[in-house]
Amino acid sequence: MFLLYEYDIFWAFLIISSVIPIFAFIISGVLAPIRKGPEKLSSYESGIEPMGDAWLQFRICYYMFALVFVVFDVETVFLYPWAMSFDVLGVSVFIEAFIFVLILIVGSIYAWRKGALEWS
Repeated sequence: MFLLYEYDIFWAFLIISSVIPIFAFIISGVLAPIRKGPEKLSSYESGIEPMGDAWLQFRICYYMFALVFVVFDVETVFLYPWAMSFDVLGVSVFIEAFIFVLILIVGSIYAWRKGALEWS
């Protein structure tokens, strides 16, 4: 049977983790000094005038590598709870985790063969 009071800890964590950053932004907005001047509005506050254009283009390899890292980082986040409660969940969850890892391996092989992980 679904009982709502079982989720009290979840709701408390959700509310607290939402209120703390909002509260921190409000406090920093109220307490931060606001001084506008020509030095403050310049690109760099060091006093040295910037030379050239501030915009430069990065290679796509950095973004591809970051995306692959995020995918495998999320994979680790999903696999850890499965590994911790493997004895309780049973074989069906092991098969689901195996399929999940297999899909990620196929995706990484595809990205590797397409050259997404090459630096040159």
